[in-house]
Amino acid sequence: MNRTVALWLLVGLIGFCVLPWYVLDDGLWNFQWLFDGYPFDTDYAPALFLLLQGEKLWLAPLAVLLVLPIVALFADKGRPVFYRTLCIAGALGLFYLMLQGFSIGIRGWNSDLLNKLLGELGDRQFGFGYGAMLVGASLLFFLTTGIAARGAVNGDEFVVGAIGFVIALVGVFIFLPVLNMLSSALQDNDGHYSLLIFFTKFLDEKIWGLHCLSSSRNCGVAWNSLSLAILVAALTTLLGLVFALVATRSGLRQAHLLRPLTVLPIITPPFVIGLAIILLFGLSGSVTQFIAELLGVQPTRWVYGMPGILIAQLLSFTPIAFLVLIGVVEGVSPSMEEASQTLRASRWQTFITVSLPLMRPGLANAFLLGFIESMADFGNPLVLGGNFDVLSTEIFFAIVGAQNDQGKAAVLAIVLLIFTLTAFYAQRRWLGKKSYTTQTGKGDGGAPVTLPKRVLYPCYVLVAFWGTFTLVVYGMIVYGGFVELWGLDHTLTFKHYITAFGVALTENGISWRGSAWDSFWTTLRIAATAAPLTAAIGLVTAYLLVRQNFKGKDSFEFGTMLSFAIPGTVIGVAYILAFNVPPLELTGTGVILVISFIFRNMPVGIRAGIASMSQLDKSLDEASLTLGANSWRTFREIILPLMRPAILAALVFSFVRAMTAISAVIFLVSAEHNMATSYIIGRVENNDYGIAIAYSTTLIVVMLSVVALMQWMVGKTTTSRRASQRAPDIVAIR
Repeated sequence: MNRTVALWLLVGLIGFCVLPWYVLDDGLWNFQWLFDGYPFDTDYAPALFLLLQGEKLWLAPLAVLLVLPIVALFADKGRPVFYRTLCIAGALGLFYLMLQGFSIGIRGWNSDLLNKLLGELGDRQFGFGYGAMLVGASLLFFLTTGIAARGAVNGDEFVVGAIGFVIALVGVFIFLPVLNMLSSALQDNDGHYSLLIFFTKFLDEKIWGLHCLSSSRNCGVAWNSLSLAILVAALTTLLGLVFALVATRSGLRQAHLLRPLTVLPIITPPFVIGLAIILLFGLSGSVTQFIAELLGVQPTRWVYGMPGILIAQLLSFTPIAFLVLIGVVEGVSPSMEEASQTLRASRWQTFITVSLPLMRPGLANAFLLGFIESMADFGNPLVLGGNFDVLSTEIFFAIVGAQNDQGKAAVLAIVLLIFTLTAFYAQRRWLGKKSYTTQTGKGDGGAPVTLPKRVLYPCYVLVAFWGTFTLVVYGMIVYGGFVELWGLDHTLTFKHYITAFGVALTENGISWRGSAWDSFWTTLRIAATAAPLTAAIGLVTAYLLVRQNFKGKDSFEFGTMLSFAIPGTVIGVAYILAFNVPPLELTGTGVILVISFIFRNMPVGIRAGIASMSQLDKSLDEASLTLGANSWRTFREIILPLMRPAILAALVFSFVRAMTAISAVIFLVSAEHNMATSYIIGRVENNDYGIAIAYSTTLIVVMLSVVALMQWMVGKTTTSRRASQRAPDIVAIR
């Protein structure tokens, strides 16, 4: 008996005969259905019991395709009947499962064409539940097992299965929502497709208007977003490089203090820095009032608009550029710099002609990151935007505002997607296929060349200024949570913390009376669920990219990285449009939040895994395989234990981003699943700055504690001192 076929046959039968086929009204994690008429109640019935009651007869072909692999159960793996049976059952089963899922919805046929051809259905179906998901998984792995038996990737069932699994996830949760969003942009209010409607919305003057060139008014939102993103990307790349150079090439003993200073904004909700900017430079801000009294001038609202957004985004995204660039700066081989100096080049010439060109990939990635993060940023423009409109906020107001125009939101999201994908493509073209490898695995005993003075001294000044400014901003964040009313009454108080996180002891135990507790526990639960799943999918994908060769590998890598190039705002809109109706009804559930976090943060886990796995010699895998272990056991017992830094990086980053995300979350939260960031945004809109800042400070402390706990749980590798020192920087996307 083939154990792989037997396993997935059992999984499929459980899904078809035991578990509810359709989604549950009470949520995925509620098991009350076991006591409410199961298995005969049609709301909770498995597919088998629905068919026995004469309901949902369109599910019957799935039963045939699901049991077809019994033919292959006892067949020789090398015989054609084995792989042909599995391929036919898997491919046809998946095709029919999706066909019936997308064809029949909550009102019968989903298409007017099907209504005309087949007549009114007289029945309906809801989204996929437990049963449908397990049947879909079993059909998928029937197909991958059959493909492996035909000789794909040396007949390795685990590798082919992993490739198929990742492709299915990326297809369903990245490509499907994006394609659905593109199609919705072509629809009018009645659901009819019209290119005229699309071009009318796409060419709207509010998007592309250039009236700012002839008047004092702002340009269209597309040009506002583009100019801001380019400026932010250039400045964050410069600041990140300066911090990386001082941290690694200055010779300062205190340079290690720069790391926590630059990483701190990453664990901060994105719009909180915008609040701190208001506390400093707003109309009633400390700096504004001080300068107004000193110079005898009238305070202004200069910070609202592009200047304020620019400052906030520089504070928010410079740490990401630093994390990218510090690994690249450290990776420049000292021997190449020493060779340059041996040929009588000065330190300045060595830096310009040797060091900087070798940092080109890091500079390109840092610029791309800054560009995409600025384009996708929602919190800071919402808080500081004033009359300076950008694409992310316009998309939000098109969805939740009085206009409630999903078509317009989709068009704006397409514009945003065009910009980010163009930047992604331009970055790859600029880097080309040149090699920037400087470390070959051989020992390199050289010492990094110290920066020339004409570079070092300006770097010192810039780091001192920006570091001090960052500390002041965070001082405002902490202080602002303890004052009665910023700008009017600076009396110290704990009122905001009590309002948000009040706790009382009652006869029934602890009473969580604070208004923020519900969103806090929801955020913590969803982030803790998403983090390990993100790390697992990311590391498996990295293993496939580094250790395996298969057809379509480049396209596979592009597909897995595509979600990184798609801003969170676009993902949020795409998920609303795609997962609001069958066959995948996820809107309003906690599952859609977990999924959005997984696929937004998955590229970081992939790049961390690739960076870590590239340092492991392939002879380790070969030795394990030679001793009779299969690829799954090799991956589990050899590769994973040596990848603790990558695991930690993926866990930490995905957890932190889930706790602080806002751009996609703002569209996906519900009354039952409200996230911390959306709660804080609500307080900001009501001018409850004290509660918003108190909540944000609490989140920062919680995330620091959880990150430290994760680091202790995962531990450190002991393969070399150098590797362990560089582990925290492996989060850099190279």
